[in-house]
Amino acid sequence: MRRWLGLMLVLLLFAGVATGCRTKPLEKEAPAKKVEIPSGISQGKNKEPKLRVYLANEDSVVTMNMEEYIQGVVAAEMDPDWPLEALAAQAIEARTFTLQKIAEQGTLPGRDAHASTSIEEFQAYDASRINDNVRKAVNNTRGLAAVYQGEYVRGWFHAYCGGITATPRAGLNYQGEEPPYFKPVENPCREYVDKEIEFWSKTFTKSQIRGAVTSITKEDPGDFSSIEISEAESGRAVTFKVGQVSVPAAELRLALGSTEMRSTLVDPPTVSGNEVKFVGRGYGHGVGLCQWGAKGWAEEGRSAEEIVKGFFPGVDIQKLWD
Repeated sequence: MRRWLGLMLVLLLFAGVATGCRTKPLEKEAPAKKVEIPSGISQGKNKEPKLRVYLANEDSVVTMNMEEYIQGVVAAEMDPDWPLEALAAQAIEARTFTLQKIAEQGTLPGRDAHASTSIEEFQAYDASRINDNVRKAVNNTRGLAAVYQGEYVRGWFHAYCGGITATPRAGLNYQGEEPPYFKPVENPCREYVDKEIEFWSKTFTKSQIRGAVTSITKEDPGDFSSIEISEAESGRAVTFKVGQVSVPAAELRLALGSTEMRSTLVDPPTVSGNEVKFVGRGYGHGVGLCQWGAKGWAEEGRSAEEIVKGFFPGVDIQKLWD
């Protein structure tokens, strides 16, 4: 009997401790800080912004609702017939990119406009390509933007990363502090990209390379006999050494032409006589959202928000207007 009483006492004490643990208030996770719509385009809280857009082909400025502008960007930046969730992910990124740039710089330098239809100045834009698929993708993500710690994400995107995305330093020679949501991300773009653009090769003359390096570094490599990849990251060239002159790979790509030297995910270049041959894969700087990877994830069943968070680990998606 005494043993049973002792056992009952132990059980009651244990139950009291366990109950005490269960009734202890749980610590709530702090809600994500809400971002503000940039004042220059705000129409009030929870209301769709309006922005002035420079029409490059007409040399004029018009006022557009944000969602109207985003439709034209998505239609230009992606195939309008791609899966809905891929287009929707692009819509979130295009909206985020636009808001971040306006929050950072207000209007475009030298223009009385917040955005431009020129891809060199801002983002691609083509209203003629808008279809019902694009309209639905934009409407389904209306007001959604990617946010990190109370600030808009730098919503960079590109066509095809070649299998793994780049950090801003590697892909863009970005010199600022890199946000923690930019990490190399593996994705299925190579499984879905059109085979004719999976790989690329391009031959330049030595004089083209020499001129590009000199324009970037202000140092003439002379009649070089070799080009080395002196620094790489996740297989992507970060720095080339042309003769004895070091040059950022991202800047060399732009100087030679971003549609000619499609990426910096390349094999060591070969120099033969007066020619320099590059062989690689990818199309674009490789930073942020990979469009072919987004298409792949959409076909595999991921939602637009899951796709964005896949390419930008740790970000939140906030709805800024109804």
